[in-house]
Amino acid sequence: MFRVSRTMTTDARSCHSPIRVLVADDHALFRETLRTLLETDPDIVVVGDASSGRDAIRLTRELQPDILLLDLVMPNVSGLDALRELSPLGLSTRTLLLTADAGDSDVVDALQLGARGVLMKCAATELLFKSIRTVMAGQYWVGRECVAELIDKMRERAATPDPEMRRPTFGLTPRELEVVFTVVDGYPNSDIARKFSISIKTVKHHLTNIFGKLGVSNRLELALFAVQHRLDAIRHEEPPRSQADPFSGRRSARLAS
Repeated sequence: MFRVSRTMTTDARSCHSPIRVLVADDHALFRETLRTLLETDPDIVVVGDASSGRDAIRLTRELQPDILLLDLVMPNVSGLDALRELSPLGLSTRTLLLTADAGDSDVVDALQLGARGVLMKCAATELLFKSIRTVMAGQYWVGRECVAELIDKMRERAATPDPEMRRPTFGLTPRELEVVFTVVDGYPNSDIARKFSISIKTVKHHLTNIFGKLGVSNRLELALFAVQHRLDAIRHEEPPRSQADPFSGRRSARLAS
């Protein structure tokens, strides 16, 4: 079963129109509760809800909401398969995953298929609204409680390079790529500066240029972009350096700093 609200069409929306959300989850009570909660915000309108992956695909194509809140565990067609079918269509809809387990391999697959964020079902109410606005602003949303696990899993997927495919560098210089690699590894700015014998100011300058070229706004988004586009695989295609990296194996939890 699914329900559609037709109180507002795309043509009728004003320049200050609310964020149009489609809820896709197989539990009726959860959908109803989420709809009620979302509509307490005057800047959000729920344009429909779907109880299966097939309905989510159909309603997303028909309504083209701004945000698709998508549960990955769905009957009929899984949330992942729904996203896989929607991704090539080039719709402006941005998908925010609803999940109870951030470590699920389907979450990693969904992010690599273009989902813009992950929201834990146990998240606080204010994070629900914040995540929607963050994704609407063109950024990624990944809760701090699942950052490390997601990045590790995505890096594992990217670790095996495809020799027949040349990696795009998105206009990054060799030094900027090296900075990207250190950010993915979790190095803080001070360690990056020591690693390359440059000043922290220069590190920040490199990061500003990298953010601009890749269209990201912070270190977390940069790390997610890098693993999603397999930039890290470029490092594995390069011959080993003559000297051992004194920072090898060192990890930092300060990605978001």
